Amino acid sequence: MSARQGFYARWRGTEYEASPDGARVRLYLPGPAEGFTAVTPERHVRVVPAAEVERLSYISTMCTWRGEDFIVLGEHDGWLRIEYVGGKAPVAERLGLEMFDRGVYQAWAPRAEVEGIREDAS
Repeated sequence: MSARQGFYARWRGTEYEASPDGARVRLYLPGPAEGFTAVTPERHVRVVPAAEVERLSYISTMCTWRGEDFIVLGEHDGWLRIEYVGGKAPVAERLGLEMFDRGVYQAWAPRAEVEGIREDAS
């Protein structure tokens, strides 16, 4: 499973990690490709007019754990790093979540306990 979080653009029939920049969109690849410039050995970018982009969406990987909605931030050895989206401190306390920042609660959850993993696009 790959937890996607961020902008993604469809350009010329292919989906890329993306970053909107006004009238332009930066498209990213992990390796070299025609028309892309190396930023680092593992990051290549191409800037295209926003009007050429077929779709631009912000994608979040979501799930349900112990009856509450979470964003999936990552995965490691059968555990998911999740962030509570409800923002209610009493609920976060009841679930035993760690306070990551003011009003931001996270946890490591066993993958087997997590349900309804899905991508939401806006």
